[in-house]
Amino acid sequence: MGKFKFGVNLWGAESRENWVAKCRRVEALGYDVISVPDHLGPGRNSPFPAPTMAAAVTQRPRVGTLVSNVPFYNFALFARDVVTTVKMTGDRLDLGLGSGHMKSEFDDAGLPWIPAKERIEYLTKGLDHLREHFAAEGITPPPLLLAGNSDGVLSLAAREADIAGFAGLRQAPGKPPGTFRLDDAERMDERIAFFRSHANGRDPELNVLVQRVVVTDDRRAAAESWREELKDQDSLDVDAVLETPQLLFGTTDEMVRQLQERRERYGFSYITVFEPMLETFAPVVKELSGQ
Repeated sequence: MGKFKFGVNLWGAESRENWVAKCRRVEALGYDVISVPDHLGPGRNSPFPAPTMAAAVTQRPRVGTLVSNVPFYNFALFARDVVTTVKMTGDRLDLGLGSGHMKSEFDDAGLPWIPAKERIEYLTKGLDHLREHFAAEGITPPPLLLAGNSDGVLSLAAREADIAGFAGLRQAPGKPPGTFRLDDAERMDERIAFFRSHANGRDPELNVLVQRVVVTDDRRAAAESWREELKDQDSLDVDAVLETPQLLFGTTDEMVRQLQERRERYGFSYITVFEPMLETFAPVVKELSGQ
């Protein structure tokens, strides 16, 4: 069981100055990793220039993608971008890859929306192409993070990844593509068990992407408020919400205990939060750093 590591997923920047300030604030607060997502839309950063800049204006944090949507890309052009980023970040890159999950983004990009099995096959081929490109360039591959929730992605991560990412989201039955529900604690147990059954003795680092952090003296009230806000989570009652590993409600001490318990139960030692939780989560980072 590894020591805790903490990351923040930064969504975008209004300007160079804004991005520099964000990255330096992440470093000052003690986070270990600055990552960016790979989404389309106003204010969204391109997934490789932003980490490159982050590495240039900080000293300690690793930088990376969480995660690059491989089916968006031509293999040769993607490999060129990755290799360049490895060089420009001084080997501080953690390469996060996924198979894509938002049909609307493929539509916006003018790309075909192919079935999940084919997207995962494309991701697998992309890994092979990247390895060939690294070898041709004489470059040591960066740590590989593979993130997802399906059998296909998790079995691939179990075989190939240095870091396995668990978002704990699944497509809501009968809803449009891109409508998700959170896995509860028992479903996460099953996903972890499935992952380990395919790891063949390997022990990759396990990352969890926390969807919400709420500092409160009343955990139950916070959970009830969250359920009311997200009405498509009807399958989770309040007690289930309080145990869901992608949610943190409570005082700093309570959240520290929750993360310690979840590391013991699931193996999650690498914790990532979204940008809006940067300051809220910082006291937890301070308490658990190095433990």
